[in-house]
Amino acid sequence: MKVSGLFIGKIEDRWPGRPPSAIGKQPASDPLQLGRLGFERDAQADLAVHGGPDKAVHHYAADHYARWRAEFPALADKFHPGGFGENISTEGMTEETVCIGDIFTVGSARVQISQGRQPCWKLNSHVGEKTMAARFQKTVRTGWYYRVLEPGTVDVGDDFTLLERPNPDWPMIRVIAARFNARLDRETAATLARLPALAEGWRDSFAKKCDASYVEDTAPHLIGS
Repeated sequence: MKVSGLFIGKIEDRWPGRPPSAIGKQPASDPLQLGRLGFERDAQADLAVHGGPDKAVHHYAADHYARWRAEFPALADKFHPGGFGENISTEGMTEETVCIGDIFTVGSARVQISQGRQPCWKLNSHVGEKTMAARFQKTVRTGWYYRVLEPGTVDVGDDFTLLERPNPDWPMIRVIAARFNARLDRETAATLARLPALAEGWRDSFAKKCDASYVEDTAPHLIGS
């Protein structure tokens, strides 16, 4: 697989009375340095929930955009690579074909898949569809994040080369579906809570799901408070 698009963004005040965002990414015009916290010249507005070592880079499959255009034809012009705030776009890599903990070289960097994306209300506002974040979760077409194991330089056209697959039984489509399953069985939750490659935040969430009485309220995240 090859990098077909690289995107970076700056923090902007986009919605009156609501927090700023850096979801509006633009194509990079030259190779980018990738460090432990992400690409140079890229930003995250709310570091409490975005960015950090386990969410340094967001990867979204360009393969999905045709389906989004078909499902929301009135918004078709919004659905193009970079349109969901991702940093990396490819064709041929999807949640079905990659696994949690996969380690790749891309350009001169080395990265590891750490978790899926948990979409929030900013995605709704960005594309102009109030159900978008919920649809992301339901369809499991969320994309995924990388932690950076070895910094380097990345450019459009660079190869993605799989080096290691420590968890072949856990494709991202399965992990992401489990994260958003309100009735997840405790055995699966316990297994994922102990998975070393999974980001700490998601391991904590699966640990909570081990308690049969636990109920997660996702409404504030999906629609905003």
